[in-house]
Amino acid sequence: MSAPPAKLLVLGIDAANPDLLRRWGADGTMPHLGALMARGLVGETRSLEGFLVGATWPSLYTGVTPARHGWHYTVQLKPGTYEYHHPRVEHEPFWSALSRAGKRLAILDVPLTELDPNINGMQLVDWSGIEALSAFSSSPPEMRDEVTAQWGAYPLKHSCDGLRRSLHDFRSLIDDLVHGIEIRAELTAHFLAKGGWDLLMQVFTESHCAGHQTWHLHDPEHPAHDAGMAAALGDPLRAVYVAIDKAIGRVVEAAGGAQVLVVTAHGMSYWYGAQFLLPDVLLRLGASAAVPDGASRPAPRASAIGAARRIWHWLPRTLREAVAPPRVRLRPRIEALPALPAIAADPRRSKCFVVRNGHLTAGIRLNLVGREPNGLLRPGAEAEAFCQALARDLLEIVDERTGRPVIRRVARTADLFEGNRLGNLPDLLLDWDDAAPTGSSHHGGGAAAVVRVHSPKIGAVEGTNHFTRTGDHRIGGLFIAAGGGIRPGTMRRTVSILDLAPTMAALIGAQLADTDGTVIREVLE
Repeated sequence: MSAPPAKLLVLGIDAANPDLLRRWGADGTMPHLGALMARGLVGETRSLEGFLVGATWPSLYTGVTPARHGWHYTVQLKPGTYEYHHPRVEHEPFWSALSRAGKRLAILDVPLTELDPNINGMQLVDWSGIEALSAFSSSPPEMRDEVTAQWGAYPLKHSCDGLRRSLHDFRSLIDDLVHGIEIRAELTAHFLAKGGWDLLMQVFTESHCAGHQTWHLHDPEHPAHDAGMAAALGDPLRAVYVAIDKAIGRVVEAAGGAQVLVVTAHGMSYWYGAQFLLPDVLLRLGASAAVPDGASRPAPRASAIGAARRIWHWLPRTLREAVAPPRVRLRPRIEALPALPAIAADPRRSKCFVVRNGHLTAGIRLNLVGREPNGLLRPGAEAEAFCQALARDLLEIVDERTGRPVIRRVARTADLFEGNRLGNLPDLLLDWDDAAPTGSSHHGGGAAAVVRVHSPKIGAVEGTNHFTRTGDHRIGGLFIAAGGGIRPGTMRRTVSILDLAPTMAALIGAQLADTDGTVIREVLE
């Protein structure tokens, strides 16, 4: 019997809802996933407290926490400044270490990665562009030309985030995502057939896009649910998951007797919270000071790029399609130079300020003497007293929709993680209460997009959510390991995403020397 084309096939379903995967795998909606669950080991995964949005993939493929790889979001404060920049992951991915150990690898479009020109095998970076950091590239370079010649550009020609979408626009979005999944399956099977791989990894990012954009059409309880549009479209999330299931079936069949690891590193459900109110809340508490008029505006080039993107999404689809070819040619440059935000506070007069960290867990940076250019808080007792008082004030704020505290927890990042890049991260992490979904002004729902909160210290603060997404991440995911003597069943414990890299290495007979995770022993028994 001939050897399979890969020892280990790793397939990611990015930001998929694990409960839907289990349900649809069991009832026949996703039969290929259901078959893997039946013959494999099924377990729950958990992403990282406070950093389950931006840092999930970098933490998974490095095997270390953000306090060591330094990445928590796609834009971060440049150390020693009050300015945002595009950070780099400051720890090597597991495939670099395995390459040096002589393993032959194919890493195909894993989100939020950079190209390793020395990889022993091949790597595709940012082909789909759904979570692109740069232009489409490959190692070896001719691989990019092969993909372009055989499959062309990825079907989705613009960002997943759209300001307003008609029925036709949503149908076109789902059609593009499903077509992208089909091409991704063909591409994966093609490179898999080259054979001789110790590990081949591919990630279906389409579930991520569909979850963010169409949760309100999937979930009839969502405040922005449009029953008429949902009836006309069907369940768009189900359509994308079904397409991914068919793709998994095709690729697993092409992999022959390879061991298979299917991973969804974090989940997806309704969007919640009131991140858009936090800068005003800090102003009311006297923790931040307002930006003076005309200050801290984005640079003209960045502002122009941001304006161009907004105009593009407002254009009718027919006009977008008419001008798509030149825009596609410009896309690598546009995607490489996204508009950078500015902090929403005056750093000369603020003891702390909000920093970007996603919308589920807010990040707050302390303006510390000796670390920030115009620090106001002295590290030690002064900063400690400020944090304690701020946490008490924040936890007193009530969401008038639910009568519950709008912030569930205030945590110190240093209490959760340790590492030489802890200073790259927010100092405080605020978990928003998820008792009620937050509507979007872009998708109907009327007053549901308005959130009003109050406390004795801030009075009442009210605002409208103008964020386009209706779905957002959850910390839990799942994995399925099947084939090659892996004992089927259901694990009784939850594993960290940090455990996945050392486990993948162990499955192909290697070890990673420097990780914060441990091998999942149940997979290897």
